[in-house]
Amino acid sequence: MPTLPVPAVTILLLLASNIFMTFAWYGYLKDKSTALVTVIFFSWGIAFFEYCLMVPANRIGYGYFSAAQLKTIQEVITLSVFAVFSVFYLKEPLSWNHLVGFAFIGLGAFFIFHKWA
Repeated sequence: MPTLPVPAVTILLLLASNIFMTFAWYGYLKDKSTALVTVIFFSWGIAFFEYCLMVPANRIGYGYFSAAQLKTIQEVITLSVFAVFSVFYLKEPLSWNHLVGFAFIGLGAFFIFHKWA
C-alpha cells in the first residue's frame, strides 16, 4: 500500500483539524438561544477531535518542517477554512480588505518558507 508523503499527511491532518476547530469556535454563532455553558461544553467536545488531528499533524510534520513553518501552514489553513466557513455557513461576504489582508499573510508565508542564502 503506498504511503502519502509527510507534507501531504501533515497538511491533510491540519486541514481536517482546522475544520473541527472552526466549528468549535464559530459554529454556534448563528444560534444564540442555547445556554452559554452548553455551548462551551459542546465546543470542548468538538475541540477534542481537533486536538486528535492537530497533535499527530505536528508530530509527523516536525523535522520535515520547522516549528515556524508548521505554525505558518496552520495559520494559512485556518484563514482559508474560516473564509469558506464565513461565506457559506455564516453567510458573511468577504470584501476587498479581507482579500488584501489574506494576501499579506500569504506574503508572510512566502518569507517563512523561502530559503535565504
